[in-house]
Amino acid sequence: MEPATVIKTTCCIAGGGPAGMMLGFLLARAGLRVTVLEKHADFLRDFRGDTVHPSTLEMMHELGLLDEFLKLPHSRVDHVNLQIGDDTVTVGEFSSLPVHCKFIALMPQWNFLNFLASHAKRYPGFDLRMKTEATDLIEEGGRIVGLRARTAEGELEIRADLVVACDGRHSVLRDKAGFKIDDLGAPMDVMWFRISRKPDDPDDLVGHVERGRMLIMINRDEYWQCAFVIAKGTADAVKARGLDDFRAAVVDMAPLDTSVRVGEIKSWDDVKLLTVAVDRLRRWYRSGLLCIGDAAHAMSPIGGVGINLAVQDAVAAANILAEPLGRGAVNVDVLNEVQQRREFPTRVTQRLQITLQNNVIGPALKGERPHAPLFMKLLQLPLLRRIPGRVLALGVRPEHIHTPEVKA
Repeated sequence: MEPATVIKTTCCIAGGGPAGMMLGFLLARAGLRVTVLEKHADFLRDFRGDTVHPSTLEMMHELGLLDEFLKLPHSRVDHVNLQIGDDTVTVGEFSSLPVHCKFIALMPQWNFLNFLASHAKRYPGFDLRMKTEATDLIEEGGRIVGLRARTAEGELEIRADLVVACDGRHSVLRDKAGFKIDDLGAPMDVMWFRISRKPDDPDDLVGHVERGRMLIMINRDEYWQCAFVIAKGTADAVKARGLDDFRAAVVDMAPLDTSVRVGEIKSWDDVKLLTVAVDRLRRWYRSGLLCIGDAAHAMSPIGGVGINLAVQDAVAAANILAEPLGRGAVNVDVLNEVQQRREFPTRVTQRLQITLQNNVIGPALKGERPHAPLFMKLLQLPLLRRIPGRVLALGVRPEHIHTPEVKA
């Protein structure tokens, strides 16, 4: 067996998603050596989180990149309505937000990640390695001192002052570290698919909840990205009823005529299953290792907040870690500071998601007649109407860029 190639860096980040790429970019921008590992050859995967919220757009402004970023193909959502049975409620109205972009940008995640990678590569300390999958941790004397990775050329060993696990809700490194996970439960899974969009279709993001089922349609200009929400673990039963039955359910649920367009769903290969999980690590770190993003807390797709929480985790981590990393002085107290900073907004956001799951989605999927809960109706009052939009768009504890830019 060929010996592993060994490299040394200051920070090794496993996972090139929103958390990993943003953290890698900010640390390299601050003059640090950082290696980001991405197991795929590119970022082109469908039905990933594509909702770039005003909080993330504000960070782009703080980085001086907003104008360039908004030149990428995207569509804009300035309010979000949800039809629950006979009730229509506004769950997001963004016109009064104290930010530069008062809208959600719907953008393919691969464009977002490629944009971050292209800017990160301008800094000499940034090293992005595609087709490189983290497989194990290296531990010495009770401290994580690096990781092992698999590449097309063979095994790679990366020694680092800090390893950051950004490898998603099925994190390999999280499992290898033996972290304890609290499963908070989710009553649903999501079947994603797309159908074409016509010029005279409505512009709004559309959500419809009725007895036994739920459909979300996201306007992506040329097509609708659709989420057919089903009861947890029932995907096989849905498929067993046949594709014609599935198409008919979509036609029945959609608030526009899709009778012809559902023929674009030609096989089950056109429908991607997302197994929804809501969980959270009790402890996000150990000596030499930190988890952020989905590796620390898997979010429900409710509100499309996952990508934005991951980015906020990365910004907070960079703000806290950059200076001690530069001194070689990242200890568990510093890592604990990251968790303390981000755990509260994570808990609150997950609690809001679980409240909606338990009061709207779960009962509806069980066959109960859906209706908007009292608290959602109260939030339609003029004095309270701005609250849900602010929480959805900015998060519970918005982060801001404090890391410096160190130019070569």
